[in-house]
Amino acid sequence: MTRIDDMPPAWDERTQLTTFLDYARDAARAKCEGVSAEHARKALLPGSPLMTMSGLINHLRWVEYHWFQVVFLGEEDQGPWTDEHPDREMRIAVDFPLGQLLDEYAEQSARYRELVAATSLDTRAQGPFRDGVRVDLRWILLHLIEETARHNGHLDILRELLDGSTGR
Repeated sequence: MTRIDDMPPAWDERTQLTTFLDYARDAARAKCEGVSAEHARKALLPGSPLMTMSGLINHLRWVEYHWFQVVFLGEEDQGPWTDEHPDREMRIAVDFPLGQLLDEYAEQSARYRELVAATSLDTRAQGPFRDGVRVDLRWILLHLIEETARHNGHLDILRELLDGSTGR
């Protein structure tokens, strides 16, 4: 797993951003190691019936898709969500093995890693975010670090409730 606690201070901005995002991605996958199929699909929080280990991994995958494919590249949105079911990616995740979701997330992350490596951090998104604002690639990376780290906390809580495992 990527480590961030031994980061040399001379790393450039791109390396720092991509290292933190890779660390957060790796941590999400690590939190799922050894989770049974039953536990991966189990919702434990009454107020969040879609929050499962599988649902969170699928959500992370589709969040990256949205930010890179739809917002940054300006492509047509092919995500699983609908107006009636805006969190459908979390709902349908229970229909797939966790291993498949993790593999798809890892494969997609590798493609986006290549995109980021070949693109200036100052490049503006093709699609607007809010109020017509077109964020730059740097902002998208920072947002994905925040989003992934926040959901890693959810994965920690679910994992501990499911089988008592705690991560670092």
